[in-house]
Amino acid sequence: MGAQISAISYIFPKNKITNENLQKEFPDYNFSKFEKKVGILNRYVVENGETALGLATEACEKLFHLTDKNNIDFLLYCTQSPEYFLPTTACLLAKNLKLPIGIGALDYNLGCSGYTYGLSLAKGLIESGQVKNVLLVTAETYSKYINPKDKSNRAIFGDAASATLITTSEQNNISQILFGTNGDGAEHLIVKNGCSYPYDPEANEIVYGTDNLYTDNDLYMNGPEIFRFTTEQIPNFVLSILNNQNLEINDVDQYIFHQANSFMLNQIRIKLNIPKERFYINLADGGNTVSSTIPIALKRYLDQNQSSSSRKIMLVGFGVGLSWSGGIITI
Repeated sequence: MGAQISAISYIFPKNKITNENLQKEFPDYNFSKFEKKVGILNRYVVENGETALGLATEACEKLFHLTDKNNIDFLLYCTQSPEYFLPTTACLLAKNLKLPIGIGALDYNLGCSGYTYGLSLAKGLIESGQVKNVLLVTAETYSKYINPKDKSNRAIFGDAASATLITTSEQNNISQILFGTNGDGAEHLIVKNGCSYPYDPEANEIVYGTDNLYTDNDLYMNGPEIFRFTTEQIPNFVLSILNNQNLEINDVDQYIFHQANSFMLNQIRIKLNIPKERFYINLADGGNTVSSTIPIALKRYLDQNQSSSSRKIMLVGFGVGLSWSGGIITI
């Protein structure tokens, strides 16, 4: 028994923020240069009262146009934007979706590597014979954590949700997923206050980068350190995945990585000497949606490149934690 991806859907909030919108708020910032280098034209963010759970519900309802929700055995919900500290948001999502009460449901807190972690969890549940159909959901509303005066992070991150159906297969269509973790870099992408360290209404504003402002209540990202980690760690990790599957670079039909920014992705591609046509970059519409970037990119790629023949696609996620994971799917 193997596992396979059978269907994917995704959703953005309706509130679209363009680079032109941000330029009006930050007239001294060169968004034309940002657009050319980072590759993001617009992003979507939730309005007051909208939450990641709402986005997740919409993404799943969209998926249910393609599959019968009553066949789902297990719900995996990846988010760093939970509805509450407790209860588990997956239980609330199952309620919203009116899923059968005999299913399993859990949250796991992981960011940019969350989708590939979820594939591994789903693969294990299916191949161990415990379940047959897993609903893997990713949803984030990082916009709620970003200081309004932090133009860099406001330009990069967007909100979104995805839903993926993973089912049994006669073939092993999800390879072994490999992992990496380095908590020494946790401080490079962090929201310090609001959990074990209480929200501080009098937190001081801190300046970083090019006149960006945040407090310890807000999302902080050390861009140069995240870039260094990614460009140093991920190329060798990609080679480890290939070696694990006894493959060469050109044996993989398409590489779809976490859509962090196009400059970073191109640096990885160049280091590995992957041809442009085999390396997917598409984050102009939506930006960095954290755990949802890979399923969004995968769905877009498949919609744009329909084929009756199977393709090997490498998926790699990396970022907050620091955490990374990846493997190869056949679809």
